[in-house]
Amino acid sequence: MPATAPTPYETKTLGAGVDAVAPDGTAARLLLSLAGGSMAHFELPAGAVSRGVEHRTVEEIWFVLGGRGAIWRSQNGVERIDALEPGTALTIPLGTAFQFRAEPGAPLAFVAITMPPWPGMDEALPASGPWTPTVPPDA
Repeated sequence: MPATAPTPYETKTLGAGVDAVAPDGTAARLLLSLAGGSMAHFELPAGAVSRGVEHRTVEEIWFVLGGRGAIWRSQNGVERIDALEPGTALTIPLGTAFQFRAEPGAPLAFVAITMPPWPGMDEALPASGPWTPTVPPDA
């Protein structure tokens, strides 16, 4: 039987297990990556508040899949809090501090595209957001 040539593309199904815990405290399930960016699924438990962070070298686009909550973003003296619900898309430009929370009742689930691809856990710096984090400090 002839060998099958490798394909230039990938397909992946979202797994049930958590691949990592993000620096903000969310459960991360890694999806796919290309030279220009990577994609992952994140989930913050119902009623939880993330840790505030700021990325060193990446920026992100998020799309909320489930749950409800709010996100705080701050950059160069401009800050705001926006509602999060299924269908919401948002950006986190380079140099933006951010923190988010999930309303009680359902986890906040979203997909994020990180550009360039996520380089590792040292990427995120701690930031002071408006809410007290509830995720475990070592999560």
